[in-house]
Amino acid sequence: MLEGKIRDSISKSNAKALKRDGYLIANIYGKGEANIHCAFKRNDFIKFMRSKTSLIFPVKVGEKTYDVVVQEYQKDPVSSDILHVDMMFAKKGVVAKYKVPVKVHGVPVGLKNKGVLVFSCKRISVKCDAANLPNEYDLDVSPLDVGHTILVRDLPEKQGVKIIDKPSNAVVGVIKAK
Repeated sequence: MLEGKIRDSISKSNAKALKRDGYLIANIYGKGEANIHCAFKRNDFIKFMRSKTSLIFPVKVGEKTYDVVVQEYQKDPVSSDILHVDMMFAKKGVVAKYKVPVKVHGVPVGLKNKGVLVFSCKRISVKCDAANLPNEYDLDVSPLDVGHTILVRDLPEKQGVKIIDKPSNAVVGVIKAK
């Protein structure tokens, strides 16, 4: 389980001191709950995120344990270090908006015809209860030829999950290489 500590102060100087000590600044928020300003050891956080198997995971902050979902990362544009993380409470019985990652498998036919696989949308916005939250959308891209795309409306429907993104938005496709 990922363990963090509650930040005493949310000042800029306090955040800089925590970052120097190897901490990652984070906020946890959600419907009907007070925001929690906290910090996690950077290396522990990265190791945990790489090894987790589901979108919802437990974190221990102070004396309490919460089920959370990562909503957004802020990265340094030059070094790609994670600077800040926003997490949201994942309460069962509460409908909220989440972002679900898209995974692909297979080799598109279009790659043999001088095409390039392009991700247009790496995460899909959905609205659902935390109990129904899918871990990912797994897409088979092997039938895609040059000029073909998979749109949001082509995604498989899941019980109790409503996709918020526009149905005409592209998720993944194969374009002609220049």
